[in-house]
Amino acid sequence: MTDSSDEALVLTVDRGDAGKRLDILLADQPQIGSRAEAQRLITSGLVSVDGAERKKNYRVDHGELIEVRIPPPELSTLEPEEMDLTVPYEDDNLLVVDKPAGIVTHPAKGHATGTLVHGLLGRSIAGGENPQRPGIIHRLDKDTSGLLIVAKDDDTHRHLSQALSRHKIERTYFCLVHGQFATREGTIEAPLGRDSHERQQMAVTRRGGRDAVTHFRVMESWSGRGGAGKALAASTGKGSQGYSLLEVRLETGRTHQIRVHLASIGHSVAGDSVYGRRRDELGLGRQFLHSARLRFTHPATGEIVDVSSPLPRDLQLVLDQLRQH
Repeated sequence: MTDSSDEALVLTVDRGDAGKRLDILLADQPQIGSRAEAQRLITSGLVSVDGAERKKNYRVDHGELIEVRIPPPELSTLEPEEMDLTVPYEDDNLLVVDKPAGIVTHPAKGHATGTLVHGLLGRSIAGGENPQRPGIIHRLDKDTSGLLIVAKDDDTHRHLSQALSRHKIERTYFCLVHGQFATREGTIEAPLGRDSHERQQMAVTRRGGRDAVTHFRVMESWSGRGGAGKALAASTGKGSQGYSLLEVRLETGRTHQIRVHLASIGHSVAGDSVYGRRRDELGLGRQFLHSARLRFTHPATGEIVDVSSPLPRDLQLVLDQLRQH
């Protein structure tokens, strides 16, 4: 490929790149950095091939001249907010934050303030295409607690995002689910997409879904016949099928993946009123789901970063109650 300027990126297609999709070719350029951004530029009419606009799936040919107009980055309008946050790991390139339950990861509709991003702005977080989500590599649901990686510059954000998409970041969760398992471990492979009836929710779908893989291991279990089960039956008027504490490892990271996958096999997450039971038998007030460990290669140093987070007090108290019974 050949040269670029401050206002435009000019590429000449090499023999080795002939036949590639236009969006994939552009995603490899440092000035663009991702396939999503490449597609945004293409659909905005900011990309031409030999003077003509092409679709994102256009196959480029040797010698073609590609011109990309890159608009200046949008300026963030976010203001930092004071928050009491635990940051178990931090250096000049990135940080790992332990997100409390009840906080939204980044600004979204209905959440213009009070997000995790607002609480981290004072730590020089940066990187990524969206000025409302500086540094965010992945996110956790509002009522899910635990560890998140946040970048401090574009290069780190790009490398970590690529590592995430290539399944190079190990993410381990603890969750309590309804019921017991016949085996000690298993894998759920089922594509996820928007629920056709409830568009704000996700569902296992065979058409239009994205591949999703969840691995789990049973750590502890409690039958519905013991003291805990009888106590629940007395309080709810229904029998209990017991509970299982799982260690869950994500291979992919789709929206609500753990909650939907486990519910799809009849083991909804305790306290999850969206994909599970509406009655919160254990008095949790939120889903029992915690991002407990992150392990990845540092993009600048090449060293392994391995961070763990203990269960928050509200979840630990529920486990203690089950163990006592």
